[in-house]
Amino acid sequence: MRSPRFLVAPLLAALSFSSAVLSLDLPITDTDDLRQVCSGMWADQSTYINVTFDKSSAGRLAMVIYEYRDVELLGKVTAQDELGLPKTYVCTSDAVIGNFCTTSQLGQFIFDLPPGKTLNDTSIWSSSVAFSDLAANATAPSDGSFWNNPAGNPHPPPSADDKYTTPWRHRRSPIIGTHAVVSRQAAPPLWYQQPIHYPVRRKGYYCIVTVPVTVTNPRESAPPSHASYHGVAHFHNTFNGKLAAADYPKLRFYFILLVVYFALACAWGFLCYQYRDDLLPAQNYISALFGLLVIEMMANWAYYRYLNAHGEGKTATAFLLVVAILDAGRNALSLFLLLVVALGLSVVRETLPMMTRCRILAVAHFIFNVAYGIAIVEVDIDTTSFLTAMIFVIPLSVTMNTFLLWIMYAFNRTILELSNRKQQYKMRMFQRLYRILIATVIVILALFFLSSYAFYHRFSENYVSNSWVYRWALVEGWVTVLYLVVFSIIAFLWRPTGSNRR
Repeated sequence: MRSPRFLVAPLLAALSFSSAVLSLDLPITDTDDLRQVCSGMWADQSTYINVTFDKSSAGRLAMVIYEYRDVELLGKVTAQDELGLPKTYVCTSDAVIGNFCTTSQLGQFIFDLPPGKTLNDTSIWSSSVAFSDLAANATAPSDGSFWNNPAGNPHPPPSADDKYTTPWRHRRSPIIGTHAVVSRQAAPPLWYQQPIHYPVRRKGYYCIVTVPVTVTNPRESAPPSHASYHGVAHFHNTFNGKLAAADYPKLRFYFILLVVYFALACAWGFLCYQYRDDLLPAQNYISALFGLLVIEMMANWAYYRYLNAHGEGKTATAFLLVVAILDAGRNALSLFLLLVVALGLSVVRETLPMMTRCRILAVAHFIFNVAYGIAIVEVDIDTTSFLTAMIFVIPLSVTMNTFLLWIMYAFNRTILELSNRKQQYKMRMFQRLYRILIATVIVILALFFLSSYAFYHRFSENYVSNSWVYRWALVEGWVTVLYLVVFSIIAFLWRPTGSNRR
């Protein structure tokens, strides 16, 4: 027996709202910038890609879905055309004349398969997709050949499982021309009536490419049919949410860091309470830094949780600015702490005559770091001028280098002073700290060259498809882990004890 309508309607509305929250709609249109959508995907037996076009779509398009490892199979090498492309990707009348395809392939993508290999042996799905406005100019296909697909028409999963989880990247095609092609008497197309469903069973970097096809009618009196379409692509991943597949590891990464920092902060707090009468000013700064680190890791984790649930938007941008401010505060406080320790606060002298200058430098570094973080979020790197970029980079570089040079100079001077005083225990403690910083600099340089080598190839065709799994670790993962290790060692060396003031 069916449920009453007044009970079903609110339930369906709630389900549709939940699905909308958890799904990401990626636009696919006939405009140049959005003709290719690529995304890394974590795959299992339930992952898939769905492509849906709205009712206003008209005309015909050539469409292909593939994993990037098969990109070399797309198109055939031809002479240079007016766009400078070394390959022809879509079958046109000129391509037929050049023997690069046959008349039965007009309006479809061309593939260059090695001998003995078929499309069924690859990840490629391709067809010429037509919309209902062309029905008047063509003979409607029978039901048996509706999809022009040997495997039949796959149906999307039921709505109960329709919680799209979509890691994605918008990328302009590096190889495929985005100009509309012209063909005459194009081959029978796939007549679009329902979402195109593409199962994904292998982890990889998948792309959807659409090229509008202008079909000239054999009757010269009839105007050519120009394609105009709007659609969305859903990448259903192994996880629920809207995070990019390349960014999804950050969700667990920052949660683990939150747990680790919280555990360390609890241990540090216990020691501070146990020796509360002997705490040094430097240890109070470390306590403040522990609190800030826990808040920052929580904010990072919450930010990626929000992105996973709601996707990009003004709220997410505001959230990102908060994270950038916390990151700037952590960097400024960390450098300030190292500087005052290097100058001998709490160990060599109780107060610093130059404390005001240290604080001014820390505040300046914080302000410039926040400005740099805002610029990263708000400024388009591809269109901004070099001078504008330098306005944000140079002040931050000046304060950073001032901190580093001052810290190294202060350490050498303090160690020399302790040596002259014959205070061997304190001198060894500063020497250990100095060696830790030197080792950190060496590790940073080594990892920097490793990352630079990886990013040197970022303009190669296969860079994104080969690196999307670990690229986040090169960009921010290793730096964050290195900071955790160094900070933990420094906190251990400067932990509260009963002999703090000896």
